[in-house]
Amino acid sequence: MMERDYKEYVLVQQARLFATAAHAAIGQKRKYTGEDYIVHPAEVAELVTQAGGSTAMIQAAWLHDVVEDTSVTIETIRAVFGEEVAMLVDGLTDKSKPEDGPRAIRKMIDRARLAAACGDVQTIKLADLVSNTKSIVEHDAKFAAVYLDEKAMLLNVMRDGNTWLWNKANNILINSLKELEITL
Repeated sequence: MMERDYKEYVLVQQARLFATAAHAAIGQKRKYTGEDYIVHPAEVAELVTQAGGSTAMIQAAWLHDVVEDTSVTIETIRAVFGEEVAMLVDGLTDKSKPEDGPRAIRKMIDRARLAAACGDVQTIKLADLVSNTKSIVEHDAKFAAVYLDEKAMLLNVMRDGNTWLWNKANNILINSLKELEITL
């Protein structure tokens, strides 16, 4: 392994271990399967890797839910992983709060942020959508109707991300709508 490849490998493994520990520290599990939560960031990181993401993008894929779901702050991410990874994670972290209003308003706020985000943030979010959509459609048809509508609106504004992942997310959306017989 070349020295650069090894350094990149170490950086990605550092993010994997950090995310695993952060999610495990709160006992976080996947909602529908009860699996350790880290299976989701692992899937997102693998999709970002397949899409040709940079080392920082793969690190952010591992870390994308840490600030939102655990007590880890963006400042900690910045201190441990640097400014580029922190910027990506921050771009992926929902900023809306319950006091902003009903779910539709909160999702509109978060969608506007993602529409303005850089292509790297959108690429990681597309991988997140691929992972989450499969799980939600398989395990919660009732919520899937709401979720798929939100994801359709999100895909409409995220055109700067990786084309392969956008197409993958869009195809999953279309197939899920057909499978569940939902019309948007």
